This record gives sequence, C-alpha cells and structure tokens, in this order.
Amino acid sequence: MSPATTAAHDLDARALDVATPDAFETHFGAVADALGRSLVAGERFTAWYEAEASDFVRFNRAKVRQAGRVTQQSVALRLIRGARHAQHALALSGEVAADVAQAVAALAGLRGALDDLADDPHLLLPDVVASSRNVVPATLPPSAEVVGQVLAAADGTDLVGLYAAGPVVRGFANSEGQRNWHAVSTFNLDWSLHHRADKAVKTMLAGFDWSAEAMRARMQGAREELALVARDARTLAPGRYRVWLAPSAVEEIASLLRWGAFSGRGLATRQSALSRMLDGQRLAPAVTIVEDYAGGVAPAFQPEGFVRPARIPLIEAGALAGSLVAPRTAREFGLAANGANAWESPESLAMDGGTLPAADALAALDTGLAVGNLWYMNYSDRVACRMTGMTRFATFWVERGRVVGPVHPLRFDDSLYRMFGDNLEALSRERELMLSSESYGSRHLASVRLPGALLSELAFTL
Repeated sequence: MSPATTAAHDLDARALDVATPDAFETHFGAVADALGRSLVAGERFTAWYEAEASDFVRFNRAKVRQAGRVTQQSVALRLIRGARHAQHALALSGEVAADVAQAVAALAGLRGALDDLADDPHLLLPDVVASSRNVVPATLPPSAEVVGQVLAAADGTDLVGLYAAGPVVRGFANSEGQRNWHAVSTFNLDWSLHHRADKAVKTMLAGFDWSAEAMRARMQGAREELALVARDARTLAPGRYRVWLAPSAVEEIASLLRWGAFSGRGLATRQSALSRMLDGQRLAPAVTIVEDYAGGVAPAFQPEGFVRPARIPLIEAGALAGSLVAPRTAREFGLAANGANAWESPESLAMDGGTLPAADALAALDTGLAVGNLWYMNYSDRVACRMTGMTRFATFWVERGRVVGPVHPLRFDDSLYRMFGDNLEALSRERELMLSSESYGSRHLASVRLPGALLSELAFTL
C-alpha cells in the first residue's frame, strides 16, 4: 500500500464517536442548563458555543502529505449584572460532567470579578427571546473516498492543496431561555496545479454536496489552463487594459471591502472606504450587494443573541443602501442593530449576477487581460476606495477572444468607483459560491457568492 493510500485509509478508519452535530447539541444544552441553575438574583448570562469535527488533508506533488482530524468544542461565557459584564472562554473536553463543572466554576469566578468593573455604557442585549434551530443537510462521502478521486484526477500533475470537510456548529444560550443552534457540513477543496517556479493555476471547489463529476470537470479545466500557462509569457507595459475578472479575482476585491467598508461604525465615523457613497458617489446600476445569511453558511444569530435578517441590503443598483451594525455600534451611535459581528465584517456577502454568460466572457473581452486571481491586495487611498494588488498565477493575454499566452505579474492601482462604476461593462450571469478556507483556530463559517466582471479598462502601474 502506498503512503498516500495508507494515509487516506487511516483517516477513514477513525470514528467520530460522539463528535456529531446531535451530540454537540446535547452537550451544549447540558452546559447551558447548568449555567442557568447557577445564577443568583440579578444575574444574567450568555453563552456562545463553537464546535467542529473536521477532516484535513494536505497534498503536495499529487500525494497526500498530511491527513488528520480535528474535533474540538469551546464556549465563551459572559456573566452580566446591570451594565457590568465579564467573559471567560473555555475549551471543552467532551466529558459532560467535567465540562459542566468547569463552566459553573468559571461563572463563579466571573461573579467575583464583577464588583471591580465599571458599568459599560455601550452594552446592548436583545430585549426579546428568539430561539431557532437550523441544520443544513449535506452529502459528504468519507474523506478517504474523496482523496482517492482527487489523486486519480490529478495523476501526472504537481498538485498542491488542502481538503477540509465535516460538520461545524454554532450555538447560543442565555438566561432568558433563548436557544439558537446552527449546524452545517461542508467541504472545501483548494488547490493549485504547478508548472514551474511561479507558474501555476489555482482552483477551488466548495459546497455542501460532494460531486466527483464536478471535481473532475474543474480539474480538467485546470489542466487546460496549465497548458496555456506553459507557453512563453509576455511582459506588458504599464497602462490601461480591458480586463475580464474571474469570480475568484472579484473575491479578492470583495475580501478587501470586508475589512470595514460595510461597517456601520466605519460609515458613522467616516473611516469606511465607502464613505464617499454617503455623499452620493455611486457604482454602476448593475451592482447590487447584500449580506445574504439565507444563502450562505454563517449562522442566523450572533454572540450577543441578536437574530440576523435573512438579507441585509448594502448596495442597491449602485447606491449605498445599508450597513452592518453590531450591538455596541448601535448603542453608541443610535443605530438599529442588525446582527453584525463585532468587526462588522460580512460573513455571507453576495453580489447579483448580470446578463453575460460566463462561457462568452473571452469573446466579450475580445482583446485584453483575463485575470484569474489577484493577491497582495491593499488600499492605496482608503478615502477614495482606491485599491492596489498584483495579478497572480493564471493571467492571460487574449486577442479576438482567444488566449494567446500568460503574462508576467502586473500591479494594478484603481478605484472601486472606476472598476465597478464607470468602467463596468458586464457581470456574468453565473455566480460562484466560495467558502472561506481559513482554519486559524477553527474552520470559519463565511462565504461569498460572486459573478465575474468585464471592465472596459483597469489601470496597471507596474
């Protein structure tokens, strides 16, 4: 048996035992009930629960280099008395009796700390009880089976990537009896096929239901692009070029906007990169962006217990339509809280598609650059929402709708108001769902659903 096959076999041989969404829910319920019984007069509590049972497989040179499973649970307890509050985060062992005991002990420790704290003028908690339970079904075969399919499809290539899959859950409980539960099982296969040096093709496939056919189709598309990458690369002079941005390139632009651009606090203090939209600056009428909790993987509630609406309009027909408002921002600035996280960063960002079939994108581009990925994104002028970044991996020069060959990396520097305003010619009809591949601390429940974009020009400076 080869090392890759052995690793996959070992991964499949391990049992999750009690690490299932139902078992997690039972465990959290026992902890929350015990906390409620431990309160004294005048006290309230909130509890935010996170758990996962995730398989991780790392590939290099189309072989399995590392395979393992992470099962973990944690809870963040907060004890409140009047406007004073203190929090304690606990890693749970999975043993109900032991975890109940340490949670109750943590609550007692917080009780002793409250006397030394000042009132929090920005504390805001829900004034209604809104319980919910959402379990998203999925079809995920054993990870060993997926690994075998991926290795077969990648045979003969230098594949580097990561596969992560399994259930991830979030829970909330408070002393008023509110209980919220969210359980979703997803997979994320993020990989690159390398030619040599920095010449590669990056691809991603993610969702709820694994499809070997969809994976093979993506792999075949990556192989075809890899053959194009192998052609001699040309160097383009700085200037303005017509551009087709693939959804994965649009995602990099959206990711930069996630850091404060849609923040209620950022807009109220004029620190948001979209602050000029408060004065009437607009994007193209085709641009509509929402926080789409109903269509993403994030829970419909947040750590203070506020329930999130299914859809929060952010930009409608090119005009600013709303923002993400966390409870503390709502209290400080007199706004209505709408379930945003503390960073007021989107977790389920979605942009409406347009009318251009993705299959016709290169024909519509005619002559210009087809950009598959961007990286090193940052603001060159935050106030003007001016961004800079580099093309990465599969970026091609196109003539008369046909790929001529790859180009050496370029740096662009342009404003969102030009890219998705004056210079936006079309958005693709199809949109791509991309799940966050971040796993620092734990797998993140965040997603975007985005189209590709055809721009009449994009300014390249280097």
